[in-house]
Amino acid sequence: MTEIDYGRFHEWLEEARSAAAAGSTDGGGARWDLLRRFQQEWGYEPAGHTESDAPVDEEAGDDDVDSSLAIPAALDEWWALPCNSFADRGELYETNPVWPPTVRPDPTGYGVAGALPQVNPFVGPDEDLRVCVFMAENQYCNEWGYPAARSGLAEPPVLVSARDDDGQEVWLLQSHSVSEFFLHLAVTRLPAHYAWTVEEGVVSPQVVAGLREHLRPLGLLPWRELGARTEFWGGPDVIVAHNTGYGDSELVAYGRTEQALQRLAEKLGVDWSEWICAPESHDEEG
Repeated sequence: MTEIDYGRFHEWLEEARSAAAAGSTDGGGARWDLLRRFQQEWGYEPAGHTESDAPVDEEAGDDDVDSSLAIPAALDEWWALPCNSFADRGELYETNPVWPPTVRPDPTGYGVAGALPQVNPFVGPDEDLRVCVFMAENQYCNEWGYPAARSGLAEPPVLVSARDDDGQEVWLLQSHSVSEFFLHLAVTRLPAHYAWTVEEGVVSPQVVAGLREHLRPLGLLPWRELGARTEFWGGPDVIVAHNTGYGDSELVAYGRTEQALQRLAEKLGVDWSEWICAPESHDEEG
């Protein structure tokens, strides 16, 4: 297995952003090639379908879908990707797709998130303050969507409904674009199934300092879900999720090989020899 240094992930992400900004039309490569590569590197193999139709959300109706709003091109492209691991292995993601996208505030009362406040960093006060939701956490504790005022863009920014320090519902920036969101979603989900894994409930400041010394940030915004605020760091054949919010684990390390996690443990000055778990995907192979 060829070693892959995820310390370069931010570099690859910037290259993809630049190619997309330059208008590259190489089969959507600028938007989706990094996602395809990442999935392949961690062991996901496409099922071989040529196109995936977006499932219609039975909860969505005429009252919570504004058909006058465009659906961003990148969202349609994602559903049609031959390498769409969500369409193939949705159970690995533990999220619910919302198709067609529904608006918040939800006139039916089903969706709990509200609109953007008059003063916000995403749209002007005289623009549409609604948010179009296209993905939700399993229990709808968090929802991900884009500003309705930006629905005409191919790649609008993606927002997440979360709670601030005072417990108030707010919309925060989750990803700079739709395609980057789906890459980010794959980073949060697929290694947990395909990688060698070790979890630490609490880590010392020395371990956190070691992460910053030996690894590099992936360049993605903090992942917000169920109170967590998770940053991802990368190195040779490893990705580490460091959560500074709520959750059962402060640190989860993923390795493409068991040896990669052992090397990382040595650098961090910890002993993971008894705590490294084999990939869940190995059970499927068995």
